[in-house]
Amino acid sequence: MSTTKKRNISVLGPDNFTGIQLKEPATYAAGLPAVKVALQHVFKEMGVVKSMNVLSRMNQKEGFDCPGCAWPDPDKPSKLGEYCENGAKAIAEEATNQRVGKDFFAKYSVEELSNWSDYQIGKSGRLTDPMILKPGSIYYEPISWQESYELIASELHKLNSPDEGVFYTSGRSSNEAAFLYGLFIRAFGTNNMPDCSNMCHESSGVALSETLGIGKGSVKLEDFDKAEVVMVIGQNPGTNHPRMLSALQKCKENGGKVISVNPLEEAGLIRFKNPQEVKGVLASGTALTDIHLQVKINQDVALLKLIIKKLAKLDKEKGNVFDHTFIETYTQGYEELLADTQQYSEEELLVQSGVAENLINETVDLLANNNKIIICWAMGLTQHKNGVDNIKECVNLLLLKGSLGKPGAGTCPVRGHSNVQGDRTVGIMHHVSAALNTAIENTFGFTPPDKEGLDTVHAIEAMYEGRAKIFIALGGNFLSAASDTEYTAQALQNCDLTVAISTKLNRSHLVTGKTALILPTLGRSELDSKNGKPRYFTVENSMGKVHQSKGLLKPASDNLKSEPEIIGKIADAYFKTEHKVDWKNLSEDYELIRDKIQQVIKGFDDINNRSKGSGFYLPNNVRELDFSKLPNQKAQFSICSLSNHSIGEDEFLLMTIRSHDQFNTTIYGLNDRYRGVFNERRIILMNQSDMDKMSLNKLDVVNLISHYDNKERKAENFLILPYNIPSGNLASYFPETNVLIPYNHYADKSNTPISKSVVVKIEKV
Repeated sequence: MSTTKKRNISVLGPDNFTGIQLKEPATYAAGLPAVKVALQHVFKEMGVVKSMNVLSRMNQKEGFDCPGCAWPDPDKPSKLGEYCENGAKAIAEEATNQRVGKDFFAKYSVEELSNWSDYQIGKSGRLTDPMILKPGSIYYEPISWQESYELIASELHKLNSPDEGVFYTSGRSSNEAAFLYGLFIRAFGTNNMPDCSNMCHESSGVALSETLGIGKGSVKLEDFDKAEVVMVIGQNPGTNHPRMLSALQKCKENGGKVISVNPLEEAGLIRFKNPQEVKGVLASGTALTDIHLQVKINQDVALLKLIIKKLAKLDKEKGNVFDHTFIETYTQGYEELLADTQQYSEEELLVQSGVAENLINETVDLLANNNKIIICWAMGLTQHKNGVDNIKECVNLLLLKGSLGKPGAGTCPVRGHSNVQGDRTVGIMHHVSAALNTAIENTFGFTPPDKEGLDTVHAIEAMYEGRAKIFIALGGNFLSAASDTEYTAQALQNCDLTVAISTKLNRSHLVTGKTALILPTLGRSELDSKNGKPRYFTVENSMGKVHQSKGLLKPASDNLKSEPEIIGKIADAYFKTEHKVDWKNLSEDYELIRDKIQQVIKGFDDINNRSKGSGFYLPNNVRELDFSKLPNQKAQFSICSLSNHSIGEDEFLLMTIRSHDQFNTTIYGLNDRYRGVFNERRIILMNQSDMDKMSLNKLDVVNLISHYDNKERKAENFLILPYNIPSGNLASYFPETNVLIPYNHYADKSNTPISKSVVVKIEKV
């Protein structure tokens, strides 16, 4: 257990076991068990009456957007409710009746709280008052809102350069909050805007931008109804995006096929029991996966190259396998791609992928005879050294089949947090956009900085080295989300000031700078009003649709403020009256913010009207087959290299995963029901043959050790569990294993941490 020198803070929390119970892995997702568990969570946190009121309004046109994932809502949501088990858990966390206020912080020091588990910390309740942790103190104390704003402004003015400030954004923030935040940061004078995209889907954005001209997916929800084949790669929708299972169910009912590609066979892709249908409650539900390709960790390029190589052979022999009209009209690099496939033998690609050849042949046959193909993916593809190439190889397959710009076909990166895509759309990014800067200058009259800012991994490095001195987080749990936990903790502790704009307590409030502020904000489900008039936010879902979100609950405290208000008041305190932007007015009038968004960001015309009801889609060039921004105005084929891991005889490749009782770093409970693991998180899933080679038995206690750049990192006290996972591969939960991930090893081009392919050794305790 790691501690700091000044405050005696536990960075990693406790490593004790909590009493594991095991069952056989589930063979289906959802059904009555999901309903039961969801209701248990919401009733426990909110009570029955409040729970039913909240659930009836979640993901409805006149209600509020789920604070969980970004899966889109259908145009006509179910009358029974448009939410899943984990959506219910997410709202239970936000709308809980538990409170963390002045009395709580007077009772518990940050030292004591840091020895609680992440689960215990999160279950404490909603933050209710602004609090300050002064230098040398171990207790948070109350502070007024105005004093908070003035303190932040004063510390920002002390910086030698605006680039000594780091401004992080979580994907939970609204478009209005993110736009205003980005505007203030640029007015302050820096592009240091790391965000949660840097840690998850940045590889998708880079790959899609370079090949198709937009860093977003191209499909709409209704495309799943028309798809002939859906490939789900490196993704576990049953836990991470359960409402996606309904879309896959519709695909199957309309004659489509589903191919899952993952080192683990997940229950959510085996069978889905839709709890809103009789057959999902009383019968066996819908079998989803037709072909499961159990690829080895990070061998997706090898697998896809082999599939493409076999398809090319069929196309040469029979014709009509590839869409040559599409290729000729819309693409560039086809001949080079075919030449590249000739460098590899089928045998070497087969061995590297780890997949049985008969299953690959079935896949090839299915793809050869269909061209309405959707490829979905998540962090199983993005969080690798070659994460960008992983996605580019998916694009290669779609381009060969002409599976873009038509109903039932396209790219589908499935975003995690509920507005992570919207935050980026409205300007949260460390990159410099000349067009965005020009629009901001024309609209607001100041010149934004044109120097590239820091992304997440480089922001951590800058704080660690003392080059950045202030860290402000708009939502999120930065410490638990980032790689290299102990290094990140020291980076935060090196700061003069850390500020967290949050709804709930998390570990990042305990591992802080010399001075720390907690600024409590409204949740999605809460009524946001000004002068008696309700206000609403907008969000963008995973498929590029913008719509409103309007809360209804009485706020957890009368002392909460909305994110735009907090941001605007900080800006107002910093600039006083010496700036061209009317920060105070913007912070209070969301319609005015949206007016400015439509002036600055393309596609948001008439947002104040169009965002109501079902909302509107933002422009998407791939849907229009417009590749005019790319070289030669063509979509680009890519030459992708095979992954290359130097793994010793006594080493394994570890991927970090979520449990079913978890969303990102929020721990809802201690059960991973679908994998058969209950009341424990400190586990390692391991192939039985690997256990035998190492003379390991079920529930043996081990440590995990990684060695990068001559530095040893250790995650202690984990239980070994035999599981259906490829030999040489391991899986374990984050954030517990984030300590093993080196901060300075990340994906080429995107700088996304290698969280899904960490080389480790096992040490028996």
